[in-house]
Amino acid sequence: MDHGTAVRAACLALAALSLAACTSRSGGNQAPDGAATTAPQPTEQAQPGADGVGDPYYPKDGNGGYDVTGYHVSISYNPANRNLDGNTVVTATATGPLDKYNLDLQGLKVSAVEVDGKAARFARAGEHELVITPPAPIADGAKFATRVRYAGVPQKAEKGTLGENGWQLSTSGGAFAAGEPHSATSWYPANDTPRDKATFKLDARVPNGWSVISNGRESPATRGSDGWTTFHWSEPNRIATYLTTVGIDKWTFERSTLPGGVPVVSAYAPGAEEKKRVESRLPEILEFLSSKFGPYPQSAAGGIYINENIGFSLETQGRPIYAAWAELEVVVHENAHQWYGDSVTVESWKDICLNECFASYAQWLWTEAKDGANLDDRFRQEVARSTDRFWSGKLYDMGPGNEFTSVYNKGPLALHALRRQIGDEAFNRVLREWATEHRDSNASWPEFEQFVQKIAGQDLSKFFAAWFHSDKQPADEFLYPGTLRK
Repeated sequence: MDHGTAVRAACLALAALSLAACTSRSGGNQAPDGAATTAPQPTEQAQPGADGVGDPYYPKDGNGGYDVTGYHVSISYNPANRNLDGNTVVTATATGPLDKYNLDLQGLKVSAVEVDGKAARFARAGEHELVITPPAPIADGAKFATRVRYAGVPQKAEKGTLGENGWQLSTSGGAFAAGEPHSATSWYPANDTPRDKATFKLDARVPNGWSVISNGRESPATRGSDGWTTFHWSEPNRIATYLTTVGIDKWTFERSTLPGGVPVVSAYAPGAEEKKRVESRLPEILEFLSSKFGPYPQSAAGGIYINENIGFSLETQGRPIYAAWAELEVVVHENAHQWYGDSVTVESWKDICLNECFASYAQWLWTEAKDGANLDDRFRQEVARSTDRFWSGKLYDMGPGNEFTSVYNKGPLALHALRRQIGDEAFNRVLREWATEHRDSNASWPEFEQFVQKIAGQDLSKFFAAWFHSDKQPADEFLYPGTLRK
């Protein structure tokens, strides 16, 4: 996610006030200052049937007792009355015996639930829990399919630090889904946690004249005799729910193929067609990022250019969503996430530096390679004009509501200091080997610290404590390592 230069100062001010945004499902406390944790911490495990997966920041997100293997979402959406009809099948494997279990779904009215083709009892609880009682208990290790039929006018999930999350209306009369940490469950039922990645398939039916963009690869649209057309998209790579999207508009499409055969589909909302000049550099951007992080890890590429001034652009998998203000470096940022965030996904939201610090530093690397920028000079300039407020945000375990603040500004400084601490050879190995080793999986920040120390052959516990665990400016020995020291 990138939220634009114009918004950063405001967001940092909010962070300094400990704004608890996006906390309609939140819980937990900000960890105290202390030394770096270099050993991986155990993942919180939710009990079978629990109404949350146990993330310390959003403990009611996700659900216990099963692992989703795939979503098949079928929707019909009428822009005239904003009504959505949905029929979603969630396939999963039980990780414990289940006599009941939950899915997350925000607002929409459920009319029927089936488990393996048989009617199941269901009830709503709280703001987003759909509690399902299968007709017979599900055994540990069993595969099962849950079909949910639902309808209504989708609602935004909540207002977060960077703006609205979830289902949003466009000025053209269409709609799109975007937001972090929540957006998916405003339009389909899901196990809404990044820990449970799954394949994703979408069949979206809209009136003729409208079209649909989503994740992954497209199949030919199906035109009905009733004045409606169904668009088909499929993401074979596992995907976290917040990285799924749908866009309904009168899109202008551009299609091409990357040199390695990856299909590229980019879509432009009415009024956003001039962004073709930015998107035309996507092959160059992906080639550059591949040189740093390894082969492109997604099944497809492209971009979704909305004509809306929302507060963020978002790395929706394989096909980021760009706000109207987005320019070239934002495209670099969101595509860096295809490795750092989408392929390698956070274990918990306190690990978000693994996404945003790296995508933000990718922008630095781009200016270094393409514009000849001296990153040591840039680092010193930013440190020179920094304030106590700048340093007050942690980069690891920053507290719920503070995830999307310091990672964009302090984050790239921290990674540049790490680069100078361990040297270019080791740093380049870290960038590439971390993304390769953890491809299509989840990972935590403590695991990353351990990984870096192994490659660098250094005890970096004090360095990590100073830069990533502290809310103070690092001491000079950590602030100016290597060539940063004059």
